[in-house]
Amino acid sequence: MRTKLLILASSIGMLGWGTVLPYQYAYAADTRGWGAFAAALASTLFSVGALVAAPFAGRLSDRFNPVTVAVLAKLLAAAGVASLVWADDASTFLVGMFVFGFGLTASTPAASVLVLRWAGHGDRRKVFAYKFTAESIGMAVGAFVAGQFVDLSKANGMTLAFVAAGLGFALSAGIIQLAGIGAPADAEVDVAAGEAEPRVGTLEALRRIFAVPALRWTAVVTVTLALGFYAQFESGLPAYALTVLGTPASAIGLAAAVNCVVIVLLQVVVVRLTAHRPAGSLLMVVGGIWTLSWVVLSTAQLVSPAVASALFVTTFGIFAVGETMYAPVLNPLTASLAPKGLVGTTLGTFTAIQTTFSAVGPLVAGALLGLGLADGFLGLHLAISLVAVYGAWRLRAALRSRPAEERVGRPVTAPVTGPAAAATAAPAEPAVTAAA
Repeated sequence: MRTKLLILASSIGMLGWGTVLPYQYAYAADTRGWGAFAAALASTLFSVGALVAAPFAGRLSDRFNPVTVAVLAKLLAAAGVASLVWADDASTFLVGMFVFGFGLTASTPAASVLVLRWAGHGDRRKVFAYKFTAESIGMAVGAFVAGQFVDLSKANGMTLAFVAAGLGFALSAGIIQLAGIGAPADAEVDVAAGEAEPRVGTLEALRRIFAVPALRWTAVVTVTLALGFYAQFESGLPAYALTVLGTPASAIGLAAAVNCVVIVLLQVVVVRLTAHRPAGSLLMVVGGIWTLSWVVLSTAQLVSPAVASALFVTTFGIFAVGETMYAPVLNPLTASLAPKGLVGTTLGTFTAIQTTFSAVGPLVAGALLGLGLADGFLGLHLAISLVAVYGAWRLRAALRSRPAEERVGRPVTAPVTGPAAAATAAPAEPAVTAAA
C-alpha cells in the first residue's frame, strides 16, 4: 500500500512539472518582456537548483528519515513554483525557478530510497517501473490541461498554472507523509536511514562511491544514455525536426504523446518479460535501441517532409521502448552497488550527474544545429549511443566479476537474515530477484 501511495504522489507531483515548464520560457521571454536571456537563465537556474539539490538531498536521506526529506522537498518545490505568481521582475522569477528546481529534484533520491525501503527485493524493478510510468502520465496530463487555460498573451496568464503546480506538490507531500505513517523503523540494513557515517565528508563519500568499478561503469552508462536521448527530448530533437526535417510543429506534440502512450502500454509487459534478465544486459539493449533511433533519424533527412515527420514520430516511440527498460533498472542497480550507509548519497550523486549532462546537451545541440551541422548533431549522438552500449557491456563484466559477498552492494561484515540473505545468494549480475 505504501508503494502505491508513493507512486500516486509521484504522479501528482509531476503534474506541476508539466503544468509549468513547457510554457515558462515563452512566458518569461515574451509575455513578461524580460527577454530571451532571462528566459534561458531561468531554465539554467532551474537545472542548477536541481544539480545542487540532488547530492545534498541524497546525503540527508542517508542520515535522516527519507519520508521527512521527501515531504520537505515537495513543500519547498510548492513554495518555489507558487512564488512565481508574485514575480513582478526577472530577478524574482529567477529565484523562484531556482527554488522550484531545487525542491523538485531534492525529492527524487529520497523517493528512491523509500522505494528501496518499502518494496521487497523482488518488487523493486516493478515499483520503479510503475513510478516512472505514473510520472510520465502526470507530466503529459499536466502539460495538456495547462494548455487549455494558459494564456501567454496576458501577464497573469500562467497564474492558474503556478497555483495548480503548487497545490500538486503540496498534495504529493501530504500523500507521502500519509504513506510513512506506521512505517517500520527497522528498515533493511542496506537502505536504513541513519547509517551514514558522520565523519565521512562529501569528498570521501564520492571517493568511496567511485572506488567501486561497477559504479564507475554505471556512471558512464548514466551519462551516455542521458546525453543520447533525455538531454535532447525537449530542445535538440524538436529543433532538428523543425529546422532540418521541415516537420510541422504539430508533429512535435504528437511525438511526445506517442512516447508517453508507448511507455504506458508497454511498461507492464516489458517488466514481466525482463523480470529475471540481468541489469547490464538490459542496459546494453537500451543503448542499442538509442542507436537504432538515431539511425532512423539520420535516414529521415533523405525523404520528403511528410515521411520525415512520420519517421520522427516513430523514433519517439522507439525511444520509449528503451525507456521502459532503463527506468526500472538503473536506480535499483545503482542502489545495490552503493557503499554501506551511502545509498541516498549514491542515488543523489547519479541524479546530479544525469542532470548536469542533460543541461549541457541542449547547448551542444543548439551550437551544432545553429551552425548548420545537422550531420554532426546526428553523428555525435550516434557515437554517444554506441559508447552507452560499450559501457553497459563493461558494466555487465564488472558485475559478473564482483566477489560474492559484495553482490548486494556492500561487503557483508555480519550475518544477514531474511530478504537480505536471499539477495546475497543472487546471481553475480543483479536481476530483479536481487537488489537490482
